[in-house]
Amino acid sequence: LIGTIQVALLYPQIADGGVIREEYAWLPSLGLNFVLRLDGFAWLFSLLVLGIGSLVALYARYYMSPQDPVPRFFAFFLAFMGAMLGLVISGNLIQIVFFWELTSLFSFLLIGYWHHRSDARRGAYMALMVTGAGGLCLLAGVMLLGHVVGSYDLDQVLAAGDKIRAHALYPILLPLILLGALSKSAQFPFHFWLPHAMAAPTPVSAYLHSATMVKAGVFLLARLWPSLSGTEEWFYIVSGAGACTLVLGAYCAMFQNDLKGLLAYSTIRHLGPITLLLALNSPLAAVAAVFHILNHA
Repeated sequence: LIGTIQVALLYPQIADGGVIREEYAWLPSLGLNFVLRLDGFAWLFSLLVLGIGSLVALYARYYMSPQDPVPRFFAFFLAFMGAMLGLVISGNLIQIVFFWELTSLFSFLLIGYWHHRSDARRGAYMALMVTGAGGLCLLAGVMLLGHVVGSYDLDQVLAAGDKIRAHALYPILLPLILLGALSKSAQFPFHFWLPHAMAAPTPVSAYLHSATMVKAGVFLLARLWPSLSGTEEWFYIVSGAGACTLVLGAYCAMFQNDLKGLLAYSTIRHLGPITLLLALNSPLAAVAAVFHILNHA
């Protein structure tokens, strides 16, 4: 809650397009620093992660049974919140991938929290396999992207859009980064893991699988939108995935008898149009996509 208020109070500094940056020496020999970077988009996401996180934590206090190992739940839950916050305010591509993998790891522990249930164990393994494999593709794509730009610093990557799109490695690095983003956001053909992840306790489903973790994929698409979008490849891959997800999610949702299954497919259905809007190579569509991220969360 204190974090939410602190982030909200930073609004005047970033309202006019300002960027707040904190940098610490980390691996100077490799040109890597630990960078925290808060612009308007990261500010909005930080507010979502902390604000909705506070509400879900309050709900979980009354939801969890005294028989459950509650301290373990809150340890994993807050660790996930920290990883998600790290992901959205990272100012360095390698750092983004590091926090990306941490969110996958903690989601595995949270989905399998009731580990005496076979469906929880199966859902946790499935989520870890899909998002973990996507994370490895993302790492490879990010390494190529850093190589093309000559730096892993987010400011330099966002400024080098024309150079990236004209480079010979662009058709290789784009699908790798998109594989990471689309698998995390449960886009077609990776949508199947999300309904199985609903075996987790309700606060986990509410926070990870509706509000924040599944938004990490669309967050990355929107974050790298200035650098990667504007090409035929971007349009066809991203819009194809978004359109299929939208139709499939809506179709499957109609046949759900289980409320949490319905919630899962409804989330998939809402992530489809966000992805589709980001594919359209139009600044107004990107604004609409960010608005719907906020709306759906």
